[in-house]
Amino acid sequence: MSIEYRDAAGISVADAIDLYQRSTLGERRPVDRPDIFADMLKNADILITAWNGDRLVGICRTLTDHAYVAYVADLAVDAAYQRRGIGRRLVEETRRHLKPECMMVLLAAPQANDYYPKLGFEHNPRAWMLKGGAPLAQGRDSYMAADNTVSEDFMSERTTQTRPAREGAFSESDEA
Repeated sequence: MSIEYRDAAGISVADAIDLYQRSTLGERRPVDRPDIFADMLKNADILITAWNGDRLVGICRTLTDHAYVAYVADLAVDAAYQRRGIGRRLVEETRRHLKPECMMVLLAAPQANDYYPKLGFEHNPRAWMLKGGAPLAQGRDSYMAADNTVSEDFMSERTTQTRPAREGAFSESDEA
């Protein structure tokens, strides 16, 4: 079996959806929304694919500034092709597009949680998500006073003085 890796290969939405369904990632992606998948592919900064002949068997889809951080949005390998080094190679090929100091960040699928340490990824328990369509929580941040000043109580329990909020901060009336 010879796997070919391609950079920015023109893949069809149908081929991408088919691959995601053949991997564990299809359970967590909008495989029923080809319009969203088209945008996912079109707007990726780095798109590396793995092919066995004309069959798409892997993809690494990344959003990045190329210098500081690269968010690996998707790393999917066809279940029938897993444990053959394809995922590792997709990550290696992605890294070739990044500056050496650029870190890679991702949210692991539950079934892949034990895979990423084998590649050298470190676990970070401080990841947060705001799902599409979910409203922002109501109320002010706990350290912001009603007059948009930052309470010194937030910085030290010994004082109740306040100072102006950081430069460039905006009030809610400034939001568009």
